[in-house]
Amino acid sequence: MAKINENYLKLAGNYLFAEIGRRVAKFQDENPSAQIIRLGIGDVTQPLPKVCIDAMMQATLEMGRAETFRGYGPEQGYEFLREKISEYNYKRRGIDVDTDEIFISDGSKCDCGNIQEIFSADCRIAIADPVYPVYLDTNVMAGRTGNRNEDGRFDGVTYLPCTAENNFSPQVPNEKVDLIYLCSPNNPTGTTLDFDALKSWIAYAKKFDSIILYDAAYAAYIREENIPRSIYEVEGAKDVAIEFRSFSKTAGFTGTRCGYVVIPKNLCGTTSTGEKVPLKNLWLRRQTTKFNGTAYIVQRGAAAIYSDEGQAQVRSLIDYYMKNAQIILDGLKSIGLTAYGGINAPYIWLKTPDGISSWEFFDKLLTQYNIVGTPGAGFGPCGESYLRLTAFGSRENTLVAINRLTHNI
Repeated sequence: MAKINENYLKLAGNYLFAEIGRRVAKFQDENPSAQIIRLGIGDVTQPLPKVCIDAMMQATLEMGRAETFRGYGPEQGYEFLREKISEYNYKRRGIDVDTDEIFISDGSKCDCGNIQEIFSADCRIAIADPVYPVYLDTNVMAGRTGNRNEDGRFDGVTYLPCTAENNFSPQVPNEKVDLIYLCSPNNPTGTTLDFDALKSWIAYAKKFDSIILYDAAYAAYIREENIPRSIYEVEGAKDVAIEFRSFSKTAGFTGTRCGYVVIPKNLCGTTSTGEKVPLKNLWLRRQTTKFNGTAYIVQRGAAAIYSDEGQAQVRSLIDYYMKNAQIILDGLKSIGLTAYGGINAPYIWLKTPDGISSWEFFDKLLTQYNIVGTPGAGFGPCGESYLRLTAFGSRENTLVAINRLTHNI
């Protein structure tokens, strides 16, 4: 009989969002008339920008004619999209990122999870706590984390507590780590890392020859000028950092799937004998073996946001969600609840009232108010006694949800 990868048995029984879905489905079955409002999973609700739809329709027509049909595309992504990304997201901000350093994918979740494959199994990772579960779980699957303790932490992981006391900003550890997962704007707390915070992490990475895995999936939501949109805005970052970006929340591509990763050409790892190897080459080898590229039609849709009209439509979409965030934040504070985020990110990190646990508060919101949130404990031990709400619902549902809370809680 074939043996299994026993590292999977170290994971929590259910993926966080699968458990949420199970509880919601059970409640809905038992209460079929309940009007449930979902402010838990970070899925968007508004249509794709018109420029994207128009571009996808044109690309679809191209696929229907022999002279313009396209089969397998380049695994690294079409040049027309990589050129737009390089120009609009980097060079216009004074950042030198070339097209050959950009890899188009089917979303940053996949990239954040798969990137660990190009690193040694004995690399020690550091993650913020609370944290997006994909960072940790994929390293558990790879056997990089050791065993899981009773408190939910793993022996082989360096945890970086993010609490109200440190403004939810992970601090550099005293010990050496090899891989550092950072996320800004942060999922789940909705908070950000400023220039000084990133400078300290870059200095740490240079000192210990570490690699920063920087998830900037929500960069388009940043409103404050003192917050970097890319880690590469900070001097020295290209020597130590890989950056992940996404079209999912920027342009509503959660259902059409498109993202990208930037790996600077001079960024290297080392072999067991000390030989330096460009990480870009390893990732390209991985992608050409395991990935057949993002669909041409989708890439044409993504490229369409890089025009004056496309940028305006994306800003309108983001403004819509950030207005929802303001409605949620103002409503929570009006009834005396403590909440963070919602300024540079579409997430609100709510402190549970009366000292109740995350899952208890989740169940209370679901059963009493028919509102779905995400229990903070699902993001790590430091997330206990918090709950994440998202601003990705419709305006109508957001207003109804906050009305339910402010008039009943």
